[in-house]
Amino acid sequence: MPAVPKLCFPSSFLCATQAERDALRRALQLLVERLRTSLHITFAILLARRHMNGNRHAEAAESFIRTNGVHFMLNGNPLFVNGFNAYWLMNMASDPSQRDKVSTAFKEASINGLTVARTWAFNDGGSNALQYSPGSYNEQMFKGLDFVICEARRYGIRLILSLVNNYDNFGGKKQYVQWAKNQGENIGSDDEFFSNSVVKGYYKNHVKTLITRYNAQTGVAYMNDPTIFAWELMNEPRCPSDASGRTIQAWITEMAAHVKSIDSNHLVEAGLEGFYGPSSSSGLQTNPGFQLGTDFISNNQISGIDFATLHTYPDQMLTNSSDQSQLQFLNNTLDAHIRDSSNILNKPLLVTEFGKTCKDPGYNCSKRDDLFQAVYSKIYDSARTGGAAAGSLFWQLLVEGMDSLKDGYEVLLNETPTTARIISSQSRRLGLLSQLHSK
Repeated sequence: MPAVPKLCFPSSFLCATQAERDALRRALQLLVERLRTSLHITFAILLARRHMNGNRHAEAAESFIRTNGVHFMLNGNPLFVNGFNAYWLMNMASDPSQRDKVSTAFKEASINGLTVARTWAFNDGGSNALQYSPGSYNEQMFKGLDFVICEARRYGIRLILSLVNNYDNFGGKKQYVQWAKNQGENIGSDDEFFSNSVVKGYYKNHVKTLITRYNAQTGVAYMNDPTIFAWELMNEPRCPSDASGRTIQAWITEMAAHVKSIDSNHLVEAGLEGFYGPSSSSGLQTNPGFQLGTDFISNNQISGIDFATLHTYPDQMLTNSSDQSQLQFLNNTLDAHIRDSSNILNKPLLVTEFGKTCKDPGYNCSKRDDLFQAVYSKIYDSARTGGAAAGSLFWQLLVEGMDSLKDGYEVLLNETPTTARIISSQSRRLGLLSQLHSK
């Protein structure tokens, strides 16, 4: 601010001479002019900043994410991610009376600096399905997804869209297998989702239908919309009937290539939880007791997979263990996956799910805050030193009025100020790190 002239008031204004009064009047006029100028400058700066922020959001919506080694790239600059899961967005948006919850979620996320959301682009079978039967779609549900994409763009948030579920919720591989059985296919296990040619044809058709969908609100095909960060082949693929990993390895290879053959704009990831398999026996200690047909190393070495993912829930992996033991397990898990993503895969690592349930005995918010802080510290330390950890997405964001979706892992930002502060702090320092590396 420009220097303000010093005002010298006489001991009694009424007794002041005319010259003193004139001097005071001139000083006051000068003060008013300089304050007015200062306010104009301040307003101009704020307007410029708002314009630049608007340009950044437009830039975020108009440029596709790329990878370069262990980094996500946006317009040639490294990008670090702080985000959230909200699987429910499409379902909620398909009901116009509930759409405000989608907007509120994006607004609250944006206020806290979150820039990526992971959500379901599937709901197979049932009365409120996206896909009633193979190739038969619910336009109202599709319009809900259209709305989600528009709102995400509005708030400067990108989307990871998952294409099918491993589990029965929202249909999943079980529903695909049942559709094939209804057509006379002799299928013995839901794991044949990954190998049966008819089932794979259903999945490929869904992928093509979704990727080539024209958004009813924008007229832009999903495959041409940079609001989409990446396609996820499946939420947590598992094939316990083939612990060798060959079945899922072949499926990921085939389906990643299928997505890329339709859409060369977007990144693709497999949706893996991060379990180690036969290709890395030394890593098996990070997933004790879990042999589910996936392999963090070999699955992510597939050329059509652009980045690795990890889901980590120490309270599920080490039930009945102390909080300290769970945090130590978490740190070891993160260290192993960050190291292998850097040294073996040479691809970015995104922790696409993590959290702590409030349903455990003795839970309090500080315990969840400790876990969030542990994840965020590992991510930041890796990012600032050139490592593969590029960001994380907590499970899960809800807003007021969604009690029926509470699963114990929910985060309501307006109701948990300590957690919100930790999330915002991570957003700020990753944002500053991105700016520091910008050209």
